[in-house]
Amino acid sequence: MASEAAVEVNAISAAAPEAATTTGAEKQPHKLERKWTFWFDNRTGHKQGAAWGTSLRKVYTFDTVEEFWCLYDQIFKPSKLPGNTDFHLFKAGIEPKWEDPECASGGKWSVTSNRKANLENMWLETLMALIGEQFDEADEICGVVASVRSRQDKLALWTKTATNEAAQMGIGRKWKEIIDVNDKITYSFHDDSKRDRSAKGRYNV
Repeated sequence: MASEAAVEVNAISAAAPEAATTTGAEKQPHKLERKWTFWFDNRTGHKQGAAWGTSLRKVYTFDTVEEFWCLYDQIFKPSKLPGNTDFHLFKAGIEPKWEDPECASGGKWSVTSNRKANLENMWLETLMALIGEQFDEADEICGVVASVRSRQDKLALWTKTATNEAAQMGIGRKWKEIIDVNDKITYSFHDDSKRDRSAKGRYNV
């Protein structure tokens, strides 16, 4: 008998193509600068000791504004997710894993939220900034992860070259402006997190 997590992943995967093609009036689609991929990870029911990423699933790759809005409106809203699940939007060809060559030497800016409405707003603003190429250091960005949890949600913006402090600080300042956050946000290196999940961040803005 399929697990609830597997059924949910399959349902999302099945719904994505239909959502993406439900664009209303037949008009010439607006192409994006690059392709992006949505991923989904339901961590509920993970077996003890199971390798990270075993429940990670690629859902849909898109390259038009119309596909993005249909996917977002019908599926990819954090408020529609149960607890202990993650949504990812990454550049096509990059997997949201530390082991991916594009992510291996990188890190992430992180922000937390105690309110689902805040997470949803920050998630949408970040998605629009990414697909709209609003970051000067756009080539440094890998993608973004929304983590829905029962106590505190988290949003993380992944980048490629953690040691490039100037680029990361520029991205961090711009992201803080985009998501309209006043509190300090922190950047952590993936290498530090691999060794110690509670490792302190390297940069702050």
